[in-house]
Amino acid sequence: MRWDNLTEDSEHSRADSALFGADAVTTRTFDTPEFRGITFHEIRARSIINRVPAVSRMSFQWTVNPYRGCSHACVYCFARKTHSYLDLDTGLGFDSQIVVKINAPELLRRQLGSRRWQGEHIAMGTNVDCYQRAEGRYRLMPGIISALRDHANPFSILTKGTLILRDLDLIKQAAEVTDVGISVSVGFTDQELWRTVEPGTPAPERRLEVVRTFGEHGIGCGVLMAPVIPFLSDQPAQLRATVRAIAASGATSVTPLVLHLRPGAREWFMTWLEQHHPHLVARYQRLYAEGSYAPKWYQRRITRQVHELAEEYGIGPTRAGMPRRIRPPEPAEEPPVSGPTQLSLI
Repeated sequence: MRWDNLTEDSEHSRADSALFGADAVTTRTFDTPEFRGITFHEIRARSIINRVPAVSRMSFQWTVNPYRGCSHACVYCFARKTHSYLDLDTGLGFDSQIVVKINAPELLRRQLGSRRWQGEHIAMGTNVDCYQRAEGRYRLMPGIISALRDHANPFSILTKGTLILRDLDLIKQAAEVTDVGISVSVGFTDQELWRTVEPGTPAPERRLEVVRTFGEHGIGCGVLMAPVIPFLSDQPAQLRATVRAIAASGATSVTPLVLHLRPGAREWFMTWLEQHHPHLVARYQRLYAEGSYAPKWYQRRITRQVHELAEEYGIGPTRAGMPRRIRPPEPAEEPPVSGPTQLSLI
């Protein structure tokens, strides 16, 4: 394993200075059902706020990722390639070899307090899920959210994890002082498909319950409908069922995103496809012949269909990752005192 090869921007690209050295790594395993077969590599990072490369398609410039690797084990995860920087396997290794930046909260607090930091928006959950199973043990996110709250620094979280509800009160506190955006990823509601392509995640209906709960507490929550998987979750009836369920959860927006297959993820996904849907292999080879992304005409078709369904079911305009801020209630006005008031029974 090449720890010295993990660099400051290697969440998205390669750079020169290592984020930590091999002498800073502690490897642990836990013999409990939820962590059986998973190895944790605890490290003390040197930096936690990462700049997104200018060539990225992302709409944000800065990220915080307290983990690398993800026990959600989504077969299509685009972040799989990052494990190769450590000489780790991008298949099962990505699912079971989890890097934990145990000093992330204290390091973030220090970096947010630096004179060089300009208080820009920080996105989380954009590489791997910050509410994957490991978070239940390491509890890094409460400290991270508290630091962002205390510095009134705007942030957003994208997750497939229901564990985010543990931190609901902290998120509400942060939303009182800065812009906070919460999005949940639900690409489809098909149970059989979920069990095979996202085996380590909570069920889609449980994720939509997260959306509902945030809404009930005054924080509008968007849904990233991702990925829409060609030939497996893109039929009109499937899209309708998914958008209907999203609308019923009270989501403020729905943003479709068609499956993309970057190097690392592509090989693992195609291996899965050969095992589970061999009749689709040739169709995928044609659809993704030009690279990591499906053709524009296909993406536009899916986007149009989802937007039309969203309008039909009354979901607001699609604005992925837009901040949702809780506004303090207006003080109640005291009624003017102008003399005796007669009580009314109606």
